[in-house]
This record gives sequence, C-alpha cells and structure tokens, in this order.
Amino acid sequence: MQRVDSIINAGWVIPVEPTATCFENHSVIIDQNKIIDIIPNEQAGQQYSATETFDLPNHALIPGLINAHTHASMNLLRGYADDLTLMDWLQNHIWPAEAKWVNEDFVHEGTQLAIAESLRNGVTCFNDMYFFPDQAAKAVDEAGYRASIGLIVIDFPTVWAANADEYLDKALTIHKQLKSVDRITTTLAPHAPYTVSDEPLKKIAAYADELNIPIHMHVHETKFEVEQAIEQKGVSPLIRLSELGIASSRLVAVHMTQLTEEEIQLCAEKQINVVHCAESNMKLASGFCPVHTLQEAGINVCIGTDGAASNNDLDMLGEMRSAALLAKAVSDNPTAVPAHIALEMATINGAKALEIDDITGSLVKGKAADIAAIDLSQLETQPLYNPISQIVYSATRSQVTHTWIDGKCLLKNRELTTLDEQKLNENSQKWNNKLRETDKK
Repeated sequence: MQRVDSIINAGWVIPVEPTATCFENHSVIIDQNKIIDIIPNEQAGQQYSATETFDLPNHALIPGLINAHTHASMNLLRGYADDLTLMDWLQNHIWPAEAKWVNEDFVHEGTQLAIAESLRNGVTCFNDMYFFPDQAAKAVDEAGYRASIGLIVIDFPTVWAANADEYLDKALTIHKQLKSVDRITTTLAPHAPYTVSDEPLKKIAAYADELNIPIHMHVHETKFEVEQAIEQKGVSPLIRLSELGIASSRLVAVHMTQLTEEEIQLCAEKQINVVHCAESNMKLASGFCPVHTLQEAGINVCIGTDGAASNNDLDMLGEMRSAALLAKAVSDNPTAVPAHIALEMATINGAKALEIDDITGSLVKGKAADIAAIDLSQLETQPLYNPISQIVYSATRSQVTHTWIDGKCLLKNRELTTLDEQKLNENSQKWNNKLRETDKK
C-alpha cells in the first residue's frame, strides 16, 4: 500500500472537469499538497494508507470555490452604509470612512475576517482589490490561504499613495516581494475607468505584459458611469480601454452590467474575462450583466461577491444561486446557466480568469488539493436526486463542514484551524466601536 498524507472518503466527488461529472462513493487521495488520485472508496482502502483519513459518506466534495472579485478588508465595513445609490454610498460614506480609518491594521485584521468567512463558505481563493495590499498578503500567508492580490492604482491621493506614479511604484515593489510566496499571485488593479486616466492605463497595459499578470478592474458597473464616459470622452469605457491596450485576455472586467452588441463582440474577440457580481449589482441597482449572452459568445464568465460593504457577505454558494436564477430571468430562458455551469463559473472559470487554472479550480490529478466538503444529509437538501443541483439551488454555507487548501484542512468540522475565532470577534468589535464613535461626532 502506498503511504499518503490524506484520504477523503466521500459520498460524491464533483470534479468540475469533465463538465457535469459526479462520482458516487469516491475518495480523493492527497499527498504533498496535491491530488494524486480519485478512485472508488473501496479501492482507496486497498491501495493507500494515510496519515489522516476523513470519512464523509454524506458529503459532496467540490473544488474550493473561487471568489473572482472582492475587497477583503471591507468586511469591517459590512452594513456600514446600506440602501444607497453607488455614488452616494462611495462619495458620502465609504470614501470618508476609509480616509479616516483605513491603515495597515485595518487591512490586516479585515482580511483575516474575510479569510475566516471564506473558509466557512468553502471558498479557497479570492481575488482582492484594496489599499495596503502587502498587509492583505501577510494575512493570507499567515492563514495558509490562497489569493490573488490586487495592486491598486487610482489617480487621486488616498491613505496608500499620493498619485498614480506612486501607486505603480508600490505595485511593482510588492509584486516583486510576493513573486516567490506560495499560494499568492498578483494582478495590476486600476480601480475603474473613471478613477484612472489614460497615461497610467497605458503603463498598466505595458507592465501587465512585462510581468505576465492579469489586470483586475471595475468596468461598466452602472449606466451613469457609461453615459458620463461617452459625454466626456466620446466613447464608452470599454472602447476607451481597448484603445489604450487594456482590453485583452489579461483583463478581468468586473460587473459589466451595461453592454452593447458591439461591446460583447469586442469582449469575445479580445477574450476578456467577465466577473459577475449578481447580488452586489442587485443591491446597488447597478444593472444586470448579460451572462447568458456572454457565454453564448464564448466569453469566460466567473463569479465574485464584491466586498461585504456592498453585498453584505462573501457567500459564494448564495452567489451561485443568484447568478443562475438571475441569468434565467434576464435572458427569459429557463435553460440559461444550468447548475453545473454555475458551479464552473464559481470554480474553474475564476481560476482561468486569474491564470491559476493549472493549479486549482477543479479536482484533477496533479492540481493543488483545494477542496470543500458540503454535508448533503441535512433536511434542506433532502431528498437527493442530483448533487450538483442541490448544491447550487438548495445548499447553504452552513453545510460546508471542511475546507482544504494545498491539502491542509483549514476548516475542520466547522472549526477554523489557523485562525482564532475569538480574536477575530474582538478585532471586529474594536473597529465597530471606532466607526460608531466617528459617526456620533
């Protein structure tokens, strides 16, 4: 018998690749952080012995979910300013709060809270965009988490930098520092077309090619944004980005709620990746991303939660459900985004957009053992006809019992193994008190 690190014996294994596949009564074999085999339970016991064995006969194993867009440390602003328009929310509430309170500790502790919530949701990787990205990376590394860290660029001064050149200088420095850190990749993250001018965008396009990393950006989030851009620039933001060299297979374009047929064709031709943030878009009344039309055009569409300040959670199971249902309603087509496609959007499609699909995003031999286990024996997911449909349409995040990253169990029977839950609550209360006192004044 071959000695390995871990064996997970499950009721079902849903590898995502091949599409719509579900193996019943199968085991995932893990050694040296990677998946080395997926075989029937009986064979696993005959061929392998493990340092640790997990017997989960009522569980489905899926690839760890990938949150393709969030602002992790904004978990500390969850519920801070709700039920407002986007620009009112940003200009009159979020930006002033950030100017006063965001610092290294805020980002480090907020990111820890986001990692904890993500692990309890079966999310093994997020694509972040925020200030002090070095502190976000530090929290990720300490927790044993996986992340793509956005190196933010904005024209105007913030707590992180004074101008676009300083943002870019810091971005290049942090990219170099993180290049050799396990489980962490980087993106260049210009905030949005309306906050970054032409010259910095041209530099970002050049640096992305030079460094071979993606560009992560809010694009066409609202009707107002698009109309204002056409009035001021004469073209839509997406067309402008194309003219500046940003629109390419490297672009991870977030929201994309306002798109013409011409722009959809451009996305297809340039192989742009689209991140659908269904619940944030609905909450801010930003519009609807035409997911089904994009997919029919061959465009890679993945799923993000946006930040907890505008969602108000990092629940990717809920986001999958919202994405599938909204796509049907918007396209007037009940066959749009079936359950297995929604699961692909939340796993392998996100990995493709972040250029880490050779590492994670599906349960395949040789890939990192990034796995979530979902208990399907609960009343809410009974009776069970199709495990994939139950996960997308019925299961809740409380049914995630175990989460592994690189073969290490970071959530075990709903308990975090690398983060202190009591300390997380204390830190959250500390920041809550600070912001409440500010509002009183």
